[in-house]
Order: sequence, then C-alpha cells, then structure tokens
Amino acid sequence: MDAVRAVAEPRRREILRLIWDAELSAGEIAERFDVTFGAVSQHLKVLRESGLVTLRQEGKRRYYHADREAMGPLADYLQSMWATRLDTLAELAEAAERNERSGGTAQ
Repeated sequence: MDAVRAVAEPRRREILRLIWDAELSAGEIAERFDVTFGAVSQHLKVLRESGLVTLRQEGKRRYYHADREAMGPLADYLQSMWATRLDTLAELAEAAERNERSGGTAQ
C-alpha cells in the first residue's frame, strides 16, 4: 500500500500523530484506542510496510516511531493538518473563555 492510501485511514493518522515526536511501544499505542490490540497491530503493519514508521525491537517489545524523512512532502502535509486542528481547538477554547468572562452562560 502506498503512503497516501495508508494515511487515508483516520486511525493510522492518529497513530502517526502519537509517534510523531516520541517512540512508543505497540501496547502503549493500543491503550489509546477503543479497538483491539490486533486491530492496532494491523494498522501498525500497514504503516510499517508503507515506510511511514520505523520499528525497533527490544526483547518482546516493539517500539514504533514516525519516519518523517521517508514521508517526504507527506510529513509537511500531516504536520500542517494537525496544526490547523490545534489552532481551531485553541480558538474555540478562547471563545468559550471570553464568553464566560463576559457573563455569558452556556446552557
């Protein structure tokens, strides 16, 4: 599967976001989802086979990290997408805070 098709699936994008700056074990990644470990493992396999993540094995544990360099321009796209979502969330939080300070009530 090519990289673009691999990241088209929302859970795979979320996995990449989780391991963008930090290496996590498969178990640590799976804990953050409401699907089975097997389902997360399948997503990790697709990401690995697409060249989007690196795998480091230590004993029985497998650690994953996003391979930004291998992603090329796709890395910039993903990062800008996540930044836009964070900016939107920050704007909503600021608007709610302003509303609260001005005496507005959200009922």
